[in-house]
Amino acid sequence: MTTVIGVKFRETGKTYYFSPKEETFREGDGVICETARGVEYGKVSQANKEVEEKEIVAPLKEILRRATAEDDKKQEENLSKRKDIMKTTAQKVADRNLEMKIVDAEYTFDRQKIIIYFTAAGRVDFRDLVKDLASAFRVRIELRQIYERDEIKLQGALAACGRPCCCTTYLHDFDKVTIKMAKIQGLSLNPQKISGCCGKLMCCLKYENEYYQKTYSEMPKVGSNAKTPDGEGVVTANDILRREVTVRLTTEDGGVEVKTYPLAKIFAKVKQNEKEISDEDKQ
Repeated sequence: MTTVIGVKFRETGKTYYFSPKEETFREGDGVICETARGVEYGKVSQANKEVEEKEIVAPLKEILRRATAEDDKKQEENLSKRKDIMKTTAQKVADRNLEMKIVDAEYTFDRQKIIIYFTAAGRVDFRDLVKDLASAFRVRIELRQIYERDEIKLQGALAACGRPCCCTTYLHDFDKVTIKMAKIQGLSLNPQKISGCCGKLMCCLKYENEYYQKTYSEMPKVGSNAKTPDGEGVVTANDILRREVTVRLTTEDGGVEVKTYPLAKIFAKVKQNEKEISDEDKQ
């Protein structure tokens, strides 16, 4: 087991493990770390704890030091410059008539580089823009294209459920979400009802998909014949959550009767085809 602390460099970002050396940290403490982007200021998101080696992305780096009051002040100053950077960048983009939207911007802690995040419908030749910005800010410039989900993750938003979007709180990796997931769950396929703030299918469609997929594969196919305790009939509907099957039966006098049975009491020759529940329709 190895002792680590979890560190976040953005409020909605991933947690990265670092060695705390011999120090003890509490959640919310500031730390200075060496990362692939250079020296960065982060906040401890997980206090000292022991984890197995397999949970660590090697090599495990040590923190450089605990953040001082001066470091905290410098970080606040860096963050305060964000709006000015975005305003200047947006003006330069307009001057060059580039089709791109500036989403966010940040200084690295040592102020040696500015990272600017943008969205665009396609590829953008921003080489001249980089020169303009480097001349304006007198530091290295990195332009980073992001996509719809990343934009919401950076800016934050409220989801249809009334809570902050999952990607802005705890969901740090975007899994594939498909229209099949909505179909299996019996949801409306109206894009407005199953899409998130980013315009893509809602990430939460994935959360219970394993259960729905397993249960769906056990259900008889709608329109197929099924044997019930009251005789044979035709399946008209399935309720995956309740694990119930609705069957249309023909009575002895030629009438029609519709009954709902627990799945365990149904025998059907035709189950859902595995191909129907494969994730072919990728977003």
